[in-house]
Amino acid sequence: MTEQQTGHASAPGYHRLCRADEVREGQPLEATVEGLPPLAVYKVGDAYFVTDNLCTHGASLLTEGWQDGTVIECAFHGGSFDIRTGEPVGHPCTVPLRTYEARVEEDWIVISAPAAPNGSPQ
Repeated sequence: MTEQQTGHASAPGYHRLCRADEVREGQPLEATVEGLPPLAVYKVGDAYFVTDNLCTHGASLLTEGWQDGTVIECAFHGGSFDIRTGEPVGHPCTVPLRTYEARVEEDWIVISAPAAPNGSPQ
């Protein structure tokens, strides 16, 4: 897990999640940002993806599941999602995950996501 850290030039709504070299392909990493739900960071080749970390079906942490390329499978009931789009690709999941645009900035994984005061993304 990581602490909230502001993004490049302290731009509002940008958050550093973790160093890029902390994320291993096929091994999602949990990250936290104050005001956002728990996040999962994934690596596929040279690309990074970020989604909410809770399965929309059973509220289980996706970082405890299995990543196969661009698909994450929940350890609770075996439902799965495409980490690029958040779309469910395996039952029993039917509700998409929220995804966040991720990029590497100065060796950090950074997302843009303004947080609402109650902790829900805007």
